[in-house]
Amino acid sequence: MRETATVSVCGVDLKPLAERLRLPWVATPGAGLTLMLLDGELVLAGDEGRYGKPLKADFVAGRAAHRRRFGGGRGQLVAKACGLGKTQTPSIVDATAGLGRDAFVLASLGAEVLMIERVPAIFALLEDALARAERDPQTAPTAAHLRLARADATHELAATVARAGFAPQVIHLDPMFPHRTKSALVKKEMRIFRELAGDDQDAPRLLEAALDVATHRVAVKRPRTAPPIDGPAPRHVIEGKTSRYDLYVHRALDDA
Repeated sequence: MRETATVSVCGVDLKPLAERLRLPWVATPGAGLTLMLLDGELVLAGDEGRYGKPLKADFVAGRAAHRRRFGGGRGQLVAKACGLGKTQTPSIVDATAGLGRDAFVLASLGAEVLMIERVPAIFALLEDALARAERDPQTAPTAAHLRLARADATHELAATVARAGFAPQVIHLDPMFPHRTKSALVKKEMRIFRELAGDDQDAPRLLEAALDVATHRVAVKRPRTAPPIDGPAPRHVIEGKTSRYDLYVHRALDDA
């Protein structure tokens, strides 16, 4: 794992954050990626030509708000993959939380979700977004269904779930893969993730860990034309326009 982000003092409260996350702290932003406060929100910023606009996790506005209002409810691909049916609302671990977008959708549909993120700088963005969502009247009910843990799920999934007192029926995985979208924004966002975390070489081990912990199913997000992760073959596949979910099913959620 590569951790290149520093934390700058665009707000005096960020030095304790740097110490807690064991990230370098500097008085002013320098080259590379820097965590900073911008308009009261924690962002990860660098040269805009390389990285695009400052990156943040946001459950209150922007893409999250639009998806919350118009996303399609339980008919969404991620909801179907994780087994949210008319009567089933399983407990879910999002073991590769990233910016928490899928986790927030699942929580908005009533699921209890534990987000796990291994990269300290991305974890900090999630922590800030969750705190803002808890303060906002529109998102506070959904935020109440979310929990957050910092850990490397490849090696610490079972222990992290146990510490959280969580009993996941479903584990959601979104291992990093090359995005071939034409969107420059997505390309630059993924560039940030790759610089911080490197390539996901441990996806087979992560899948194995998830299969050991989930009681009902593991849902793995993949590009629509990409091969499955090395390991056992998925039992079912749900396809969308640009991505799909490979499902590894222990037993039906109806049996819960």
